[in-house]
Amino acid sequence: MEPSLMEECEGACIGTEPNLDEVRKELLDEASVLEMAEWFKALGDPTRVRLIGALLERELCVHDLAELLEMGQSAVSHQLRYLRNVRMVKRRKVGKTVYYSLDDSHIEQIFHVTLQHLKHK
Repeated sequence: MEPSLMEECEGACIGTEPNLDEVRKELLDEASVLEMAEWFKALGDPTRVRLIGALLERELCVHDLAELLEMGQSAVSHQLRYLRNVRMVKRRKVGKTVYYSLDDSHIEQIFHVTLQHLKHK
């Protein structure tokens, strides 16, 4: 690796912050770290990202989502259950039909901000 691309401090570095305690106080607690990691893990699956993308457009039932994604209903249901467990989607039952939608506006915001970041050069 080229010396200019190294990501370590030089051996003589004594740090730049005289008091790291202030920074340490602001770090996330372990429970929040684990919950956030699980949340990002949910977005690490292309199928789940496609499901969220579809639900950005409107509330849909499992059958419609399966048709859109060209997948089986059981596979779609499995992924929706995962997204529901991490509170990215919610469901609403009307008779025997279950409709899914994004849990709240934060999901849409995160999705759009991520897309903006990816398109930013």
